[in-house]
Formats: sequence, structure tokens, C-alpha cells
Amino acid sequence: MSNVTHPSGPAARNAPSIDEIERLARAALKELPEEFARYLGDIVFRVDEFPPDDVLDELGLESPFELMGLYQGVDMAHKSVNDPAVEPDMIFLYRRPLLDYWCETGEDLGDLVRHVVVHEIGHHFGLSDDDMEAIEDEA
Repeated sequence: MSNVTHPSGPAARNAPSIDEIERLARAALKELPEEFARYLGDIVFRVDEFPPDDVLDELGLESPFELMGLYQGVDMAHKSVNDPAVEPDMIFLYRRPLLDYWCETGEDLGDLVRHVVVHEIGHHFGLSDDDMEAIEDEA
């Protein structure tokens, strides 16, 4: 569990930086069971302030605050060794939407980042949002 909880006092004045969000994401990766972690390969993780406008347009989102993370690449269910090499698979985390959600809910920031990282890794494995929601409902 992270030591970054609901923002109040000094935490509210000093929002976690991109580097701090990345540190939480890396910690979440280290917590993954080995049977999942070994299939991540060379996924690139990146933290940006907001998703770019073209991503929002492609997803039909009106506000950049609607997207906390994004998997970009060819999921494992659709990859083939015969495919030509393309851009690396990437997982993006978006700092400002994460912090906005954190402030609204009071959820532990480490838990929130872990949830988004695991969700995006689920997309890497070929799971849809509906698949992941069903898994969460069963848990």
C-alpha cells in the first residue's frame, strides 16, 4: 500500500508529480504475479498530464478527465510471430485525471494507480472492459 492517501493538508497543496505517479506504477508492476509479469515483454510505460486530443476523439470522449489510462498496441490475443515489427506496446497513465479521481474519492493513490495499471495490462492480454468488469464482479 502506498503512503499517499486522500489529499489534505500539505498533500493537497503538493500534488504528486509525474515521477511519483510513475514510481507508484512501477511498484504496482513489481507486485504482479510472475506468471503475468513474464508476458509483459517490452511494454513501455509512460505518464503524461492528459491524454492527447486525437486519443479523446478516437475514443469519443469529451473531457480529458474521462481517461486515466490507456493501452496502445496489439494485444496478445491478436499478435503473431509473423507480424512485422511495429511500434512497441505502451501503457499510458494520465496524471491529472488520476489526481482528479483521487481527490473526488479519497481512494488511496497507490491503490488507484495499481487498479489502472492492472486494467491496462488486462487490455494487453486481450481482455475487454466488459471482461474485466465481469472478473471484478466475481472477485
